[in-house]
Amino acid sequence: MSSKHLHIQLNDGHFIPVLGFGTYASEKVPGKMITDYTKFAIDAGFHIDSASLYQNEEEVGQAIQSKIADGTVKREDIFSTSKLWSTSHQPELVQPSLERSLKRLQLDYVDLYLIHFPVSLKPGDEIYPKDEHGNFKLDIVDLCATWEAMEKCKDAGLAKSIGVSNFNRRQLERILNMPGLKYKPVCNQVECHPYLNQSKLLDFCKLNDIVLVVYGALGTQRYKYGVDQSSPVLLEDPVLAAIAKKHQRTPALISLRYLLQRGLVVLAKSFNEERIEENMQVMLRTLLDPGAASLLCFPQALRRHRGQAALSLRFCLARLQTCSSSATALLEAAGI
Repeated sequence: MSSKHLHIQLNDGHFIPVLGFGTYASEKVPGKMITDYTKFAIDAGFHIDSASLYQNEEEVGQAIQSKIADGTVKREDIFSTSKLWSTSHQPELVQPSLERSLKRLQLDYVDLYLIHFPVSLKPGDEIYPKDEHGNFKLDIVDLCATWEAMEKCKDAGLAKSIGVSNFNRRQLERILNMPGLKYKPVCNQVECHPYLNQSKLLDFCKLNDIVLVVYGALGTQRYKYGVDQSSPVLLEDPVLAAIAKKHQRTPALISLRYLLQRGLVVLAKSFNEERIEENMQVMLRTLLDPGAASLLCFPQALRRHRGQAALSLRFCLARLQTCSSSATALLEAAGI
């Protein structure tokens, strides 16, 4: 079964394909490769997940336009996501930032627009603005005001759906409980895999009709600043390996299926054609017997990796050189 036929309904009535293609790539990946593999992902039925931060929306846009031009798909067949970066949280900067992404993507609208990260940085041309001491230059912005600007983007037809990324429960509650809320976030995109199953956050999101979209699904984001490098590697886990061997599949496929069977939308990033094709096998009904993937609970025995978002936030705050009153205002604005 192709992912083209499997979608989850969002709380605003739109539908999102359950499998997405993450377009983040290091500077070492050539732009042409990003375009080529994005085209391949469109052919396979993935939705396309991009962001201003990734600095490759032009290449992603070329892939989208190429597949529309050759008749492979129509615009309405492609589900496209982009994200608002932290330097554009000031309400007056939200729509111009989206419009710049649309121009790079060569689109009139995106299907989904997300607040990428719940910590605000000083506006400007730098992605990670720092002072002369190398400290991040953080901004004080009420995320509720940012969300109101996101709602206006939806009303303007520039984004069909709006959501958030890397938000914790408290930050979500700030949005959900804000006076005059017009649209709830349709989703929250976070790191999630069998070692970081996000069960409490998932329960909260389900209770509030918010879809959890997953990145880092294979536990491969082992950043030195966020993960103990001596901790277990997910794809080498003996439980995962045993289930994969039993069903004659790879540990990666079992991990992806585990997430899908929990009702999550999964981003599977790869710039390898064979792996992209392999990831599509996760949709096969014969992948494993019913309920097998749900055995991947990994109780007491294994440590969970701490999420990238929380670690990045702690990293930013640890480097914040400011007076206590400003720090308090920043924390309150971010809902921390």
